[in-house]
Amino acid sequence: MVFFVTIILLVYGGANVYIARRLYQWFNLLFQNINSTIYACIFIVIALSIVLGFSPVHSGVKKVINWISAYWMGIFVYLLIFCLAADCVVLLGSLVKIIPKPIPPSVIFFRGLSMLLLTIGVVSYSIYNANQIKLVNYDVSIKDKKLSDDIKIVLISDLHLGAVNSENNLEKIVRGVNSLEPDIVCIAGDIFNGDLSAISNPSKAMRTFLEIETKNGVYASLGNHDGGSAYDDMVRFLSQSNIKLLNDECEIIEGRVLLIGRMDRSPIGGFVNAMRADIAGILSVAEPDIPIVVMDHNPARINQYGPETDLILSGHTHRGQLFPGRLITHAMFDVDYGYRQKGANSPGIVVTSGAGTWGPPMRVGSSNEIVCITLH
Repeated sequence: MVFFVTIILLVYGGANVYIARRLYQWFNLLFQNINSTIYACIFIVIALSIVLGFSPVHSGVKKVINWISAYWMGIFVYLLIFCLAADCVVLLGSLVKIIPKPIPPSVIFFRGLSMLLLTIGVVSYSIYNANQIKLVNYDVSIKDKKLSDDIKIVLISDLHLGAVNSENNLEKIVRGVNSLEPDIVCIAGDIFNGDLSAISNPSKAMRTFLEIETKNGVYASLGNHDGGSAYDDMVRFLSQSNIKLLNDECEIIEGRVLLIGRMDRSPIGGFVNAMRADIAGILSVAEPDIPIVVMDHNPARINQYGPETDLILSGHTHRGQLFPGRLITHAMFDVDYGYRQKGANSPGIVVTSGAGTWGPPMRVGSSNEIVCITLH
């Protein structure tokens, strides 16, 4: 573990040095008297904000650090991509003798300018896109089970309350949920961002949750960011928000559907002496003739569910959140987004990209979404 973390920090540090040098070359053309020491100190503080956010500092200072680090995570990704792309273009130009050696100042200037303009453009779009909420609809047919009328389930996940802009987005999310007039609302994990104290106004967030309008209640399961030392407070928060938490428990809703909520398989900081149960034991009390719907935050182990399960609701992947992250999630998970059913005897699975963001409050190649599932 220490070796793995060390490698990540070395790669991250090297990438920041690379970006800092490229930016300095450009700034030095515009401002020839730029103080390299001051520039280096500012860049180091910004780059280290991601690490400083875990240090024991005053809550007000920590919020500022977390705000800087959240935006820097996204900016860093695209600065690195466009730095590398610009250098590849210059290298190719040098190899075919279009660009002379040594590289003239005019090429250095336009290399830096293009890198900055592209980064500013993509980051600006990503911030705008992360403040939009998309409505996604799926029609799911349940075979061999009694279902007298259609059931409308609204699924949200990955709210990450406490993250940048999360509380502002919560109000829009609740309005979107209510507009769908759901029978059941399911929140499939990562309701919190791992630190309950990061929520600036918990009472307001509770009041917002209480505004959810549904015929048969709001149910939740826990995600990997919903554990740690604040676990008991998180559970209390959900109870006061009129959200029923299902911790490897099931609930029969109006005798029409059995809803199961799974504890996450790898919570950060643990669930305070609670562990994920075996699915067979939970299903042993299930009625065989009504649909079984499971909330399981992480879709990594969907193969554990057999034909007795009808539908799995997951989140976690964020659909990569920032391109090219989608390429990674697509490689990691059998289903990283959307609705899929492998075979006639397999359960269907819906993986949502989430209603909020983790880390940078940005999205490229994915959307914040509310999912409406109609069971037939």
